[in-house]
Amino acid sequence: MTTILKPHGTTEDDITAEVLRRFDATGEPRLRQIMQSLVRHLHAFVKDVELTEAEWMNAIQFLTETGHMCSDKRQEFILLSDTLGVSMVVDLINHRKPEGATESTVFGPFHREGAPELPAGGNMAPRDMKGIPTVVSGRVLTLDGEPIAGARLDVWQADSSGLYDSQYAETDELHLRGQFRTDEEGRFLIRTVRPVYYAIPTDGPVGRMLSATNRHPWRPAHIHFVVSAEGYEPVTTHIFDDADPYLESDTVFAVKDSLICTFVRHDIREPEAARFGLEPPFCTARFDFVLKRRG
Repeated sequence: MTTILKPHGTTEDDITAEVLRRFDATGEPRLRQIMQSLVRHLHAFVKDVELTEAEWMNAIQFLTETGHMCSDKRQEFILLSDTLGVSMVVDLINHRKPEGATESTVFGPFHREGAPELPAGGNMAPRDMKGIPTVVSGRVLTLDGEPIAGARLDVWQADSSGLYDSQYAETDELHLRGQFRTDEEGRFLIRTVRPVYYAIPTDGPVGRMLSATNRHPWRPAHIHFVVSAEGYEPVTTHIFDDADPYLESDTVFAVKDSLICTFVRHDIREPEAARFGLEPPFCTARFDFVLKRRG
């Protein structure tokens, strides 16, 4: 005969109810809503999986180590948010776009301030950098297809080794970053190298989580953009290489079909190559960004 143990006195639900009551006096309605919802969902999770004390202590240690991995060059909590899909859910909730506007995606943990202002056709890549030279062009437009002059494009990407400049411990030098402006016709022109797929950092708690759950750490090849213009809502987004093998399994869930772009490889000498002083092979890609007016 099985003996069923029943709680006596205070129950789990009693604790949840009391914690919720303690937040009733929170003066800011939005803060009260957030805290009480957090408590309800967190308590429900603990009850659902019947979390053990050892598991909860492991979770606390995991979060503590995640904080210790954060610095001015690395944000392990953003990496955790990204790999759990939370960043993309927050993005989708906060950046619902009208039909035709460029879709947003994750900001990522590797943006840095201070990228140099470069002229049209300016090269983000140092001259000795490995990789296939690439020219990215396009326009920044309104929803009606009108050009937006003077729009700013803040651009950054990983190098051909799959690393961002901030991941090199021995230097603070900025590379593969630049800020560009559109001309009177809304046109922009960027020189860089073809992006490559890369693994997110796996030497911390996020990497251990991926390994323990049999998930890969790979991101498809992409270039980051923040596109902004006076009077318009900015967009934080990527363009993705349509030939990449990880488009269907991006470890941070950031790929959207509308952001996939063709990088055309050129293996013979062409007039466009001479214009930029390029020797084949090189790549070209074209992508137009469409911004929504504020309000």
